[in-house]
Amino acid sequence: MYLTIKQTSDKWNISEQKILDLINQNKIYGFIKENNEYKIPMDLDNPLDLIGVDLLELIDKRMKIIESFTPLEEHELNRINNDFAIEYAYNSNAIEGNTLSLREVYFIFKGMVIDTKPLKDHLDVIGHKQAFEYVLDLIENKHSLLTEEEIKKIHNLILIHDWRNAGVYRNVPVVIFGSKHDVADVYMIQAKMEQLLDWYYNSNEHIIKKIAKFHLDFEAIHPFIDGNGRTGRLLINFELMKNGYYPIDIKYINRNLYYQAFDDYHSKNDLSTMLNLIANYELLRINYFIRILSDREKLIKQIEE
Repeated sequence: MYLTIKQTSDKWNISEQKILDLINQNKIYGFIKENNEYKIPMDLDNPLDLIGVDLLELIDKRMKIIESFTPLEEHELNRINNDFAIEYAYNSNAIEGNTLSLREVYFIFKGMVIDTKPLKDHLDVIGHKQAFEYVLDLIENKHSLLTEEEIKKIHNLILIHDWRNAGVYRNVPVVIFGSKHDVADVYMIQAKMEQLLDWYYNSNEHIIKKIAKFHLDFEAIHPFIDGNGRTGRLLINFELMKNGYYPIDIKYINRNLYYQAFDDYHSKNDLSTMLNLIANYELLRINYFIRILSDREKLIKQIEE
């Protein structure tokens, strides 16, 4: 759910102009723009309240609040995951240039065909849907070890339009135009992936910080000919869910900040932009669940009375 700028101004007790300034400063996560009007997620924290706050500590404190509620039933969680999967498929594919609208992605999830859009765009959505379902199944069945084999399986589902390259490391050099970093040479991909996973499992950093760095380094290796971004963002959620957090949906409208995170890392060795991006989106999801769990608990009490 979203609030208007005016509603957000009243909620946060700051001016509407200040909110617009925060949007321009990339301090507002997950907003949308409809009919030239900005809409702000109702569960978003006021960014000014988070200045100087350790976001990872705050995330873990709020996860403790989640634990105090009665868990959602399976059918409730399935409905939430289904709604999430549609927006997630839209945004992750849009970041990579897919031309389908959110509404069109919804129809494709329902088995329909958009005859004015390319077949590849349809297959990108279907592949993402299947890959996310596969990740959810891994989490549900506790088969959740991040390995090269699982990464390739996820990529195999993502790249269903290109069976020759799906699930296999690339054997040709590639260049990412506009990037400040050269991707791994073909002959180094295997070794670099092994090194990355070895570091990941031996690091004692907070898991969300590890996930942020893993994503940056995975995309720098660029192990596949295509689909690295979508696969990498699925791996973020694989690891978040495996460690008890919620999957996040980095919005297309925040894509410039997402790209900036890679530039900051490779030009300044600065992890903070990606870490803050992931942490703020995780906070947004946690706040959403706190709200619906709280509302659900209040409703149950009213019924019991």
